[in-house]
Amino acid sequence: MPPLATSPSPPGIVYLLDDEPEMVKALMRLLHAKRFEVRGFTSVGGFLEAFCPVDKACLVLDVAMPELDGLELQRHLTHQGILIPIIFLTGHGDIPMSVRAIKAGATDFLTKPVDAAALVRAVHAALRMAETRRQTIAETAALAARLSTLSPREREVMEHVVVGQLNKQIAAKLGTGEQNIKQHRAHIMKKMGVESLADLVRAAERLGIGE
Repeated sequence: MPPLATSPSPPGIVYLLDDEPEMVKALMRLLHAKRFEVRGFTSVGGFLEAFCPVDKACLVLDVAMPELDGLELQRHLTHQGILIPIIFLTGHGDIPMSVRAIKAGATDFLTKPVDAAALVRAVHAALRMAETRRQTIAETAALAARLSTLSPREREVMEHVVVGQLNKQIAAKLGTGEQNIKQHRAHIMKKMGVESLADLVRAAERLGIGE
């Protein structure tokens, strides 16, 4: 692989998993030269033991693994709720395999011998995706924490508000006065940290409320 000019690399961990030790070494040299933090493994067990789901990371994964092939490992991680961006490598992949991998959430599918520039681009894109996912998870957790501060009545009112019901309709359904609903709405907006109904609806969608 020809050397590439170095450039700033995004923070995060690149996990490499290939049962060929020489391939792991070659890819680690390439990615280290691009200033990525890289951890290489030749067995699925070794990777699973070392992998930390809270890391901002991506996985460069060989399809043909003796213990558990790459697509099976992808399914295993997804089943565990681990949505790490995966770049598949294969020396004998076909189009149907690529389609299955991409549909299951892979970010890229590269053939061996690996083109250095293509791999570096794929890793950059995968780490950007990992950062976006991490931000989304953090934002959703923050919204869930705000939601937990609502009283049972405020939560009930919110569920009616986000599906487009008017104060008068909500008051009739809950057997209370319209002014009470207005007060609850004001408290909900403040506690949820939103300034408009549209923002509240988007927050509710993120939390699965009103679906």
